[in-house]
Amino acid sequence: MSLQYDEILKRIIGDIVLSDNVGLSMKMWREKLNIKQVDLAKKLHISPAVLSDYESGRRSSPGTSFVKKYVKALVELDQQKNKLLGKLDAPTSESAILSIGEYEVPVSAKTIAEILKVNVLGGEDLLSKQIYGYTVLDSIKTILSMSGLDFIKIFGFNSERVLVFTKVGLGRSPIVAVRVSQIKPRMVILHGPKQVDPLAIEISKKERIIFGVSSLETESEIISNLSKLNMK
Repeated sequence: MSLQYDEILKRIIGDIVLSDNVGLSMKMWREKLNIKQVDLAKKLHISPAVLSDYESGRRSSPGTSFVKKYVKALVELDQQKNKLLGKLDAPTSESAILSIGEYEVPVSAKTIAEILKVNVLGGEDLLSKQIYGYTVLDSIKTILSMSGLDFIKIFGFNSERVLVFTKVGLGRSPIVAVRVSQIKPRMVILHGPKQVDPLAIEISKKERIIFGVSSLETESEIISNLSKLNMK
């Protein structure tokens, strides 16, 4: 893998612990790495029923110590079986990802909205949320050419991020792609549309995603403004 083992553990643990729903985030990472629940339960020396209770939220939050054990077991099983973590960080041909980065210190969604000159159409009440990274995407390549595994790559190692889709028509396709994904970003910004499909706005509100349109003129301005913030 191109990333060090400890760094992978730290990033995944951080993503789970910082999520609004720890159990669901644990489950999403397990499914993301294509690890069976029964195999993970065996690795953790607990019953599949107990693991299912944690992932579904039927049991109270398992705590940071268990999350660390959970993630360590996931990564070890991935190394033994699928090795998907290495693929998540590998480049793709004709990548739809124009720019991607992680922040050293989290940035408020309100700050992101300001530097991108965003007209917020949904999720105004969530602007105090913290953003841990960004991904800028060519929406045409994202929708037409990215595989399921490629789409997972846009989230890096933290889903609490802003996705910026460029070359957007009405905005329905990007938000639908986000909706059907098991992993949801905190913030989705469109660049290019003169008007936005009302359905896209409705979906963003149902998914509790901050949604809006950037009035910056070029993709390079978007990338530059995002990269000026503190970076890892």
